[in-house]
Amino acid sequence: MRLLPFLAIFLFVSFVHAQEEAVHSVYFEFDKSDLNVKQGDDLIKFIRAIDSTRIESIEIFGYTDDIGKDAYNFKLSSKRASMIQQKMIDGGIKNKIIVTIEGKGRILIDDDVVENLPEKRSKNRRVDLVINLKPLPKILIPGYYNSIQKNHIVGDHIYLDNILFERGSSKLDFKSKSSLDKIAKLLMKYKNLHFEIQGHVCCTPQYQKEAIDRETRKRELSNNRAQSVYKYFGYKKIGKNRMTFKGYGNTVPLGKGTEYDRRVELVITKI
Repeated sequence: MRLLPFLAIFLFVSFVHAQEEAVHSVYFEFDKSDLNVKQGDDLIKFIRAIDSTRIESIEIFGYTDDIGKDAYNFKLSSKRASMIQQKMIDGGIKNKIIVTIEGKGRILIDDDVVENLPEKRSKNRRVDLVINLKPLPKILIPGYYNSIQKNHIVGDHIYLDNILFERGSSKLDFKSKSSLDKIAKLLMKYKNLHFEIQGHVCCTPQYQKEAIDRETRKRELSNNRAQSVYKYFGYKKIGKNRMTFKGYGNTVPLGKGTEYDRRVELVITKI
């Protein structure tokens, strides 16, 4: 059967602290703390694309590569964080919502890592901008349900809001696993349901369709989150012949605002 992109069992993704986060990374040249015009413009556009009424606070964390002494790198990472703060203020962002400006120094690389070492170091010369968002209000969409039922048809949507991930992480926490346990029991009961697990993210720049997984340091966060749900269902004895997984990045918005697009879905493909 042809895959229908919006036929889904919805697992809306929220984050720890009952709060969602949007993350933007700005990369720097070796031993530099200044920004070019495009980097500054992209930073402001990223912030402006988020509903200002939902922004609760902003945190700025600076980093360096592993070259040089600790004291120097802490100073450099702090200068990078301060540069981002100043660029935001110059762009009209209120300083009172910036609650953290911190230089964290260098990011170490394992001694046995030699493959693509220059690239790995370049990704560590950065500042992460973390925008903490107020909880999203519930929305009602025709055809959506809050639990799996007996007489579903292809096209029904069922969403949850208790699937929790840490910022930039694809690891499920205890509360998320408890919620997935309930879904797994229903999937075991209704064995006729086949589905694709889809991961989605939002609030990345338009030219970057995917977000970074902080554990792998690769742009594969939506895929890794979908895979985490897939593996957990496999652990709960859901047949792998019934399910697949795939990350869609920010390419499949719901049309209800970007904040609603931070989610993982089970898309019904066959009954």
